[in-house]
Amino acid sequence: MIHNRIGTKLGIWMMTLFFIVIFFLSIAIDRIFSNFHQTEMTSNVNEMTSHFVMMAASPVNTSDHSLDAFADFSEVSIFIINQKGAVTAHSGEHDPTDHSFIRKKDVQSIFSGDTVNFTHKDPNGNRYIVSGMVVPASEGNPDPDQAMYVLASTDHMDESISRMRTLLLMSGIGAMLLALGITWISAQILSRPLLQMQRATRKIAVGDLETRLPVQSKDEIGLLAEAINDLAKDLQRYRDTRQEFFANISHELRTPITYLEGYAKVVKEKLYTSEEEKDKYLDIIQEEASRLQRLVNDLFELAKMEEGKISLSLEWIDLTDIVRSSIRKMEWKVNEKGLVMRGSYDEEIPLIVGDGLRMEQIILNMLDNAIRYTDQGDIRVHLHKGSKHVTITIEDTGIGIAEEELPYLFDRFYRVEKSRSRQHGGTGLGLSIVKKLVELQGGTIKVRSQAGVGTRFDITFPLPERQEKQE
Repeated sequence: MIHNRIGTKLGIWMMTLFFIVIFFLSIAIDRIFSNFHQTEMTSNVNEMTSHFVMMAASPVNTSDHSLDAFADFSEVSIFIINQKGAVTAHSGEHDPTDHSFIRKKDVQSIFSGDTVNFTHKDPNGNRYIVSGMVVPASEGNPDPDQAMYVLASTDHMDESISRMRTLLLMSGIGAMLLALGITWISAQILSRPLLQMQRATRKIAVGDLETRLPVQSKDEIGLLAEAINDLAKDLQRYRDTRQEFFANISHELRTPITYLEGYAKVVKEKLYTSEEEKDKYLDIIQEEASRLQRLVNDLFELAKMEEGKISLSLEWIDLTDIVRSSIRKMEWKVNEKGLVMRGSYDEEIPLIVGDGLRMEQIILNMLDNAIRYTDQGDIRVHLHKGSKHVTITIEDTGIGIAEEELPYLFDRFYRVEKSRSRQHGGTGLGLSIVKKLVELQGGTIKVRSQAGVGTRFDITFPLPERQEKQE
């Protein structure tokens, strides 16, 4: 069983993301609750302190009795100090000897009319919220000479925060466990198509080109599966055409070699009965040698194109002259098969930039192809000019091409009418060479065909900018 490494990596990344989010979210919630409790308690202590100092300033209350009552009722500790910071009265559970919270600068601020608030920790480690205010002046004492410190223990607040943190911790652990389960399931679901693709590509790599992937979505995963399927189809077709090509090449090579060997032996051993018979054998040898030469040339030409080593001699060329010359060169083949070839040309066909020899090779190859697959009727060649291009149209009344074969017509090694290859010739290289030569000169080639009716090729070349401006 293949270890789901990508699922593991995906799960780790997702869990890391969950952990980071939950961690910082917990910190944020903790700070929000802690600050809320701190602010709320500080506000309450300030309110109590304000209330206490007002009551302490009232002449109705006796100082000691009121101080004890305030402290017991509110569960706080109260310290009364003078302007020098000395404690004059105390009430509550806080250690009366602990005066570390009374600081000189705070005393000055309090008697200046400010309120001080801070958190204090006593020698025993107990925390308090401290609020300090001046006791307002009374009728008998116009100058305030007393201030009050109120210390409220933070035990209840700390317990609440502790319970909240425990709840956050438990919630975080629960969320992480839930996230772990969701992540594992999600990682398995998301990585399953990738594992299928891995297995499929391994099968394709070892030669099982009939492997196909189910396309279950239209997202990037689905598009990747379609691409792998298309790759498998192309590789399968390439393998089949390559095998067929090698079989055809073997046959095409074996036949002329057999003829060359056999008739050369006949001539060498003088097994002929007359000079006419000898010449006939020599003609066969020459014909088969020419066939062999054409095959080798096609292979060599295609190899150079595949390696990008073919060079073009670009110049201003006259397509009209090249087409007419090509038609003249093919007249003997047309007459030999009893066909008719007609050429027509628009007026004032402009010059284009191209390789004259290669252009003639393209046209001769296309005409030869049309003649080969046309048994009766005619072949029409038309050269016409558009606003931005020149098009050579070659149309025949031959056997035509089935619609399902048209997409592969220009592929290497592909051959139409495979069962009649000897009759119609070719090795499946001609149209592939033509297409590459056309594209190297900036042109395009298109085909339309109907089985039993005929085939039409349109070869289009762009007009140079100079010619377009002249229009």
